[in-house]
Amino acid sequence: MALLKIFVGTMYGGSLDVAEQVQPLFEQAGYTVEVLDQPTLTDLTETRPDLALFVTSTTGSGDVPGNLTGFLNTLSTESPALDWLRYGMIALGDSSYGETYCGAGRHLDERLADLGATRHGERLEIDAMETFMADDAALPWVEAWIPTLPATA
Repeated sequence: MALLKIFVGTMYGGSLDVAEQVQPLFEQAGYTVEVLDQPTLTDLTETRPDLALFVTSTTGSGDVPGNLTGFLNTLSTESPALDWLRYGMIALGDSSYGETYCGAGRHLDERLADLGATRHGERLEIDAMETFMADDAALPWVEAWIPTLPATA
């Protein structure tokens, strides 16, 4: 089976809830799924996933949640070649913050692309001002995203 790793950046658990809600959809599609709520770069590079999904909220004024800070810092300091990585991005934010809306997801997305990774499809940005439960937006997005992925066999 193909391996999917879901990398979670969360402050209050909303992103982790999204990851846990979408996990069964990937399992039904034939993936072995690991949800990582304290991700490290080693989690990405030692046992390379066939696909990665990043689910992150944004804190403060566009900041990365504390549990994802080390991962992003290591991406920046080590700058590993990620030309082999295919990934998806779900960014949670609050549009009342203006330009920093979904800042963590946008910043991580940009950094992954700079390192050669390829995002599959569009980034999903979930606005807390419009969607109370983030999984209400994430589940349909993942259901539509999975059929566009290359075969898992």
